[in-house]
Amino acid sequence: QVQLVESGGGLVQAGGSLRLSCTISVSIASVSAMAWYRQGLGTQRELVALMVSGGEPYYSDSVKGRFTIYGDNVENTVYLQMTNLKPEDTDVYYCNAEVRHLMYWGQGIQVTVSS
Repeated sequence: QVQLVESGGGLVQAGGSLRLSCTISVSIASVSAMAWYRQGLGTQRELVALMVSGGEPYYSDSVKGRFTIYGDNVENTVYLQMTNLKPEDTDVYYCNAEVRHLMYWGQGIQVTVSS
C-alpha cells in the first residue's frame, strides 16, 4: 500500500514563504510522476506543480516563478517551495503520486496566507 504524508503547511503573511513536504512510502525510483494540487471550498482541485520522471517540471500560470517542486531520492520526499505567497494561494494542498499506473493522494494540508 502506497502512502503519502504531507507536512509543512500553516499560516503565513503575504509575501512570506512556506515549504510543503510529501513523503512517500515507496522508493521515488518507482514513481512515474509526483504533483501538488490545491483545492478551495466549492472549487475544483487545481494542478499547481508536476514533476515527471525524466522531464521538465510543470507549473500553473498562477504560481510560475514563485513555486518550485523538487525531490529528494534519499528521503523519498517531494517538496513544494512556495515564495512570495499571496492571499489567493490560500487552499488545501494535496500531494499526488503515480506509481505503476495507479494514482495516490495525501490527506491534504492547509495553507493560509493572510493579507
